[in-house]
Amino acid sequence: MIFTKLYDRVLLWAEHRYAVRYLGALSFAESSFFPIPPDVMLAPMVLAQPQRAWRYALVTTLASTLGGVAGYLLGYFGFGLLQPWLVELGYADKLQQAMEWFDLWGIWVVLLAGFSPIPYKLFTISAGVLVMNLPLFILASAVGRGARFYLVAGAVRWGGPRMEPLLRQYVEQIGWLLVLLVGVTYLIVR
Repeated sequence: MIFTKLYDRVLLWAEHRYAVRYLGALSFAESSFFPIPPDVMLAPMVLAQPQRAWRYALVTTLASTLGGVAGYLLGYFGFGLLQPWLVELGYADKLQQAMEWFDLWGIWVVLLAGFSPIPYKLFTISAGVLVMNLPLFILASAVGRGARFYLVAGAVRWGGPRMEPLLRQYVEQIGWLLVLLVGVTYLIVR
């Protein structure tokens, strides 16, 4: 019942008076170094206050894009210091793959990574290492991340209160499905 407990905790955070700040901090951190995606907090917050769905999606998008810029700057200025840490964490192969994708698809890979379950932070750091055009990087990040977070917020708002019992009933299956999707994505990327 790992995901059920996490879901219940996040629902409590979603009602906290600083929930928007927590959402922004989580969104920022996930784009440059933190492993937990902001969707896990965004969805329950929209469920708790559907009239604020678009505001929450905007906060998530802006903070995530700014976090992406932080990842870019980490790659640009600190890759030499960051590389041993990434190797130790097992991200070396993934980072190399991300750089190869940049060579093939350029800015489009940032847009795709921003929308998909692929670890976005690897692409933000890679973009900095490869000195990608920063304004284009920011634009692609904002579009990719925005599309994802507005889609999540819209789906949860549309589903509304009738979605909560279904979400609660299937949260374990959804959580493990996401873990499986990330694992499969990893194997494909690798």
